Amino acid sequence: MSAIANRYEFVLLFDVTNGNPNGDPDAGNLPRLDPETNQGLVTDVCLKRKIRNYVALEKDVDAGYAIYMQEKSVLNNQHKKAYDALDIKPEPKKLPKEVEKARALTEWMCRNFFDVRTFGAVMTTEVNSGQVRGPVQMAFASSIDPVVPMEVSITRMAVTNERDLEKERTMGRKHIIPYGLYRAHGYISAKLAERTGFSEDDLELLWRALINMFEHDRSAARGEMSTRKLIVFKHDHPMGNAPAHVLFDSVKVERVEGEEDTPARHYSDYRVSVDAEALPAGVSVDEKL
Repeated sequence: MSAIANRYEFVLLFDVTNGNPNGDPDAGNLPRLDPETNQGLVTDVCLKRKIRNYVALEKDVDAGYAIYMQEKSVLNNQHKKAYDALDIKPEPKKLPKEVEKARALTEWMCRNFFDVRTFGAVMTTEVNSGQVRGPVQMAFASSIDPVVPMEVSITRMAVTNERDLEKERTMGRKHIIPYGLYRAHGYISAKLAERTGFSEDDLELLWRALINMFEHDRSAARGEMSTRKLIVFKHDHPMGNAPAHVLFDSVKVERVEGEEDTPARHYSDYRVSVDAEALPAGVSVDEKL
């Protein structure tokens, strides 16, 4: 299938209730925060991980939708699959000298791994399969309002070791945000999609993943998380018809419920609007959710 022919940008809104959307391992797994504004942060890597997990669940063993960057995967072994499939002998840290063979290895990785042709990958390890710049990129998500992380004590009635049997219970802690609505921006390049083979089917799969990724990512630590809005801007021209920031500025998220300067507690405390009439010529908007 041919690559997508249009450039896209999108705005993703998701929220968390009594959970930790993205813990910081350097801060005792506290929810990530902007120290200047106290707005919550979720990294692009975290969001891409959830997309990968959704695709792995939906496509399972379907050809062309393997996941390159997965838990406990050995990347050199992933690269070697391309060499084995094309009957090429790898040289340590080097691509084949023949340009055609080197290109074939990278194309094989794009064709068989969804996340390589979507997000790109640096595959220049001991078994070298080249480097791919992906057409889909995402920025950090930031909460609309400041959030206040809470540390909650929890108890466990069981013990781990026999020597602790005399104890009635063991104690633990978890970190939560009572409520936060987060906004993330994404970018899709038609020109880079031509290089990786990112297709219309891949694009539809990406939209499904963004809408449903939290539905299959439940855990006690993350509380209740949901995608609330997915607003997609489509350009007529593959190079784009307007700067991305102009399109993002047309999406407004405003408080409509609750007293001023009080914390939000539900998605209904906000109003999301898109100024479609102000969009530049050649750009259309589609609210997927």
